[in-house]
Amino acid sequence: METKPLAARMRPANIDEVVGQDHLLGPETPFRSALDNGNLSSLLLWGPPGCGKTSMARLLADHTGLKFLQLSAVMDGIKELRQVLSRAKDIKTLERRGSLLFVDEIHRWNKAQQDALLPHVEEGTVVLVGATTENPGFQIIPALRSRCWLLTLKPLDEEALLTLLRRGLEDKVNGLGKRGLCLSDEALNTILKSASGDGRRALAVLERVAGTLADDSELDNEQLRAVLGQTDLLHDRDGDAHYDVVSALIKSLRGSDPQGALYWCARMLEGGEDPMFVARRLVIFASEDIGNADARALQVAVSTMQGVHLVGMPEARILIGQAVTYLATAPKSNRAYLAINNAMATVKRTGPLPVPNHLRNAPTELAESMGHGADYKYPHDYPDHIVEQTHLPDALQGVVFYEPAAHAGEKLIAARMDWWKAQLLDRKKR
Repeated sequence: METKPLAARMRPANIDEVVGQDHLLGPETPFRSALDNGNLSSLLLWGPPGCGKTSMARLLADHTGLKFLQLSAVMDGIKELRQVLSRAKDIKTLERRGSLLFVDEIHRWNKAQQDALLPHVEEGTVVLVGATTENPGFQIIPALRSRCWLLTLKPLDEEALLTLLRRGLEDKVNGLGKRGLCLSDEALNTILKSASGDGRRALAVLERVAGTLADDSELDNEQLRAVLGQTDLLHDRDGDAHYDVVSALIKSLRGSDPQGALYWCARMLEGGEDPMFVARRLVIFASEDIGNADARALQVAVSTMQGVHLVGMPEARILIGQAVTYLATAPKSNRAYLAINNAMATVKRTGPLPVPNHLRNAPTELAESMGHGADYKYPHDYPDHIVEQTHLPDALQGVVFYEPAAHAGEKLIAARMDWWKAQLLDRKKR
């Protein structure tokens, strides 16, 4: 029995067999030109699982004649790093060639571990190829990033996945070619969709399905669905993909598209996301992107969060669906959001300006004797409960933080503020 997984057996044999990364390895692309000219500098390979990062690292070593050395940031630490760097120095002395050090999941290393690697990259002890599924801008220290060429690998599209699947079916040496299996086009398309751009996953599904078949048989789509079972949506609560889906939900809400918002919300819930996390995001959105254009939006979002806390899944999906459709179709304004940001920026810039005397608290006779609260005008003692009076520090007189939008609920607020100004101006004229 062949115990090595099909995905491992079907790794590409050379650079030209790599699929789905033509933007990096296609003819006359900058990286391919540098590679063909014999120039391989340290790299960071950033891409989702199953896009070919490990295979590409091995092929780069073969293509340039470098010794391939590998570490896993999940399993290995500074001790193992020192050992492999010592080996690289021996290879340089004894074999008179350089080494390519592949560090899988390099984002898992902390700052101290990455710092330990840095001088050896600078000195050229090894050519580093680090693989990461997370944004290097957040996970890799700046000094190490600055010494590496960042290459972004794409999820495999359907054409690339189909190429891999056909190779797996037809290859008689490393694949399943000797078994004479046949999958309908519909079945192949189902595997493509279940793979979510992950070549390793597509081949794993193919291998699992092939294990249920006799030689020289055909698998139709109904049989395939029975083997696959429920679709795994690959939702990672902590990774970049998680934040990409959250971003898509918020941008769909902001774009007043209930269809898109419902889809991304469903992706999160079906993928196992905590419904309270979704509810909290809706509360933030209601204030940040709707604000006073529809003050009820915040009430809806907060009530939804409380309801989700009370009932839990699966019924919580109903509450979340109602809130998503309300928020997506509500009028939008970020004026309140901008206003508090402007006010906080002003506070940081100007520091703690003194409170005007008439606004100060006067709880004691001493405070009163110092003029605290003197000349304060109590609005309820004046017509329409408004009175002309300054409420900002002297240095900020005339500054405007909040300007209501001229539509929806804020149109009424703007009209009210204009009416106040008109009333005060009229009193001055009398």
